[in-house]
Amino acid sequence: MFCASALFASVNAQAAEYDWKFQASETAGEPSFKIKQEWAQRIETMSGGRISIEVLPINSVVGPTETLQAVSAGILQGHMTDPSYFSGQDPAFGMLGNLVGAWNNPYDFLEFMKDGGGEDLYNELVAPYGTHLIAAATFPLESIPSTVAIESLEDFKGLKIRAPQGMVYNIFERIGATPVNLPGSEVYTGLEKGVIDAADSTVLSNNDAMGLHAFAPYPLYPGFHSMPMIAISLNKEIWDGLPEDLQDLLKTSFDAMSYDLIARLKAQDLEALAKLKEDPDVHPIDLSAEDRLAFRQAAEQEWKEWADDNDMTQKIYTAATDFLRLRGQL
Repeated sequence: MFCASALFASVNAQAAEYDWKFQASETAGEPSFKIKQEWAQRIETMSGGRISIEVLPINSVVGPTETLQAVSAGILQGHMTDPSYFSGQDPAFGMLGNLVGAWNNPYDFLEFMKDGGGEDLYNELVAPYGTHLIAAATFPLESIPSTVAIESLEDFKGLKIRAPQGMVYNIFERIGATPVNLPGSEVYTGLEKGVIDAADSTVLSNNDAMGLHAFAPYPLYPGFHSMPMIAISLNKEIWDGLPEDLQDLLKTSFDAMSYDLIARLKAQDLEALAKLKEDPDVHPIDLSAEDRLAFRQAAEQEWKEWADDNDMTQKIYTAATDFLRLRGQL
């Protein structure tokens, strides 16, 4: 008697035609990392076992700034990471990876990447590196945990805020803050020991899970500044050699993952916010529309400076500002 389930199990027990390692930019315990792993497992199932993707946490094979070369060389077959890590090789990676202050919500960014020319620009950018962007994903806008109340943009003046080098660092300087370049792994101790007053540090629910609000009880939420891209990329030679049905499966699946990631992290943020509002020692703050506009205006000046770096940064600046202007957001 024919048994479909037994046949399916037999197919999946066979070695995959395509067996890949992708390195992510999160630690193994972060919710977004686990979501990426879940989607890799779904792709294996949807492909009937033809594709197997092992998603590895940050630093598993190479450092976060080295995954681009590792994918190009075949040390890794792919990565799911923030292109801002590669800004030292070309500032265009920083502009596409995190155009700070540009996006009102993550869906605007996904629309820009899919329909506003972002994906084509990214693939033009990475062509010399031998990688191919399958899909772009992102997070909800990041929160800012703070040890002091930030009730207006004026309160950033003199504030010691953790920020990585690059666009976000420069924009915080523009509004009068004193950025401190600390790795993400040192945010907890930096806030706890008073080395910094506040931090550019992931989404609200992640910050709460790390325990930051115990000594940084003034989180800014909803976010307004930083929303890193996740570039889901594959070695270009491997991509070009895939049959069309598997290319379509990967594009469709990773596009779906990007929306799933946003929805699930947003739900976690709202749960965390509800819990924090019940805590008498924690005081979430939402900046006014006027302050958000002032931050955007400061950010725009920084975008213009970065646009002058090379032809690609100018293309990205033009595409992004045209997209925002057409929607009345600039």
